Amino acid sequence: MQHPANHIFEFTPETLASWCEDRGMPGFRAKQILEWVYQKGAASPELMTNLSRRDRELLQAEMTFLSGDTVRQQLATDGTQKLLVQWRPYGGASSGSLSLPVLGADGVPAGEALDSKRQTECVMIPTEDRKTACISSQVGCPVGCRFCASGMGGLDGNLSTGRIVEQVWRLGQLKDVGRISNIVFMGMGEPLSNFKNVTGAIRIITALWGLGISARKVTISTVGLPQAITKLAEEFELPVTLALSLHAPNDYIRRKLIPWAEYTTIDELLKACQKWFEKTGREITLEYTLLRDVNDQPKHAQELAAIAKTIRANVNLIRYNEVDGTEFERPRNTDVLEFQKILRSHNLNVHIRASRGRDIAAACGQLRHEAQHA
Repeated sequence: MQHPANHIFEFTPETLASWCEDRGMPGFRAKQILEWVYQKGAASPELMTNLSRRDRELLQAEMTFLSGDTVRQQLATDGTQKLLVQWRPYGGASSGSLSLPVLGADGVPAGEALDSKRQTECVMIPTEDRKTACISSQVGCPVGCRFCASGMGGLDGNLSTGRIVEQVWRLGQLKDVGRISNIVFMGMGEPLSNFKNVTGAIRIITALWGLGISARKVTISTVGLPQAITKLAEEFELPVTLALSLHAPNDYIRRKLIPWAEYTTIDELLKACQKWFEKTGREITLEYTLLRDVNDQPKHAQELAAIAKTIRANVNLIRYNEVDGTEFERPRNTDVLEFQKILRSHNLNVHIRASRGRDIAAACGQLRHEAQHA
């Protein structure tokens, strides 16, 4: 069984009005349907009581509302919630999306076991002043960072625009979440290698008729593709935040940690980031995961300071969350604090990211990895 190719989370008011009119519905139905989905959280035509029975039946037959199933949900002691979603098939899906099995009532695809190659993760991270949705852009990851669970099995496919938006919608429906304020593309995948679908999703996420989240509250985290960063600056009109996953103070260490670093240099990345700043006026965030005795020593902090001072940037230090099957360890607290102290001595804006959801494997790719090896 396949679900309809039309996915509600890929439609705009204009394209949905056209779709409605082609099927004999009045064009204003589009506004009503989108209000039900985005404002009222309805994911079933049966709930749309101001639509005629015929229109509801037509929507049910020809439109996919939710294209995946939550096969695992976890709640951390700090309030972080994580979903493991397995995507179902819908006929005629757009290029780059996945063809996935239908789940049975027991949560297992008909005729086969759950397959981690068909799953992605998304996380809700609440604090006192914000509700952040961390979402995935791909199934797996092509980058293969040595310390990250997401890329251990390589890339299995791009998520479509609708499935990226659907993750945010799903997180927004969790109990006691309330309104999502921030979006970070820091889940599974390299967002800029799925450029079209990611930017398409951001337009829907930030639209007033959609999820209505400010573009300034959306962060795209990239391992660093200079041409894609330049393209984002030149072609994408929304003022999102760009975060560069640097993770090393020099090319030698970076290439040991990140296979894709063989194709570019830190200097080339910094030049692309400078162009981003000149074009957008938006400061760069340099993300730096601290790995014990690998990149967390004072000499590394001095090197990183020299890099960070060449562009308008702030630095986000991340304590490593251990992943089974890797050789890396979480840094010592004393080393983390000393690292921060050195960077601040160079007048850099630097923060240590709070570790969230460690008791539920909340780092990107961990839940899928653990489910795969359970």
